[in-house]
Amino acid sequence: MFNHKALDFDQEMPLVYTATSKYNFYFRSHISKFVLENEGVPLNPFMIFDYFLLDSVERDLVRAGNNNVVKRSDEVWVFGSVSDGVLAEIKIAKEMKKPIKYFKIEKSRKIISITKEEVEMEGDVENFRSEL
Repeated sequence: MFNHKALDFDQEMPLVYTATSKYNFYFRSHISKFVLENEGVPLNPFMIFDYFLLDSVERDLVRAGNNNVVKRSDEVWVFGSVSDGVLAEIKIAKEMKKPIKYFKIEKSRKIISITKEEVEMEGDVENFRSEL
């Protein structure tokens, strides 16, 4: 009879979409680690699609993929500043009534829970803070 250590783990964990601006691309592994350590399964678009699959496909195809991952996730966690793409992902999550959490990333790779009022908005979406 086949047996493997992985079969011992049947704990249900929420699927967590990690919404992140391109400016935090280099923290993608730390973000996934943080979600795992907080008992979630990270659905990290920068781990799934790298950065738009290195522009080897149309960016809208990757955006459609990201939107589908958001829709299938249980929660959305926002890391760092909010860009236009992250705001779109938040809007999808809100429409589907998914829990949304916000986090700040410090230079030391420390991740801290913050309120949506404390979220930094990138220049082109500053006027849309009420959408959070």
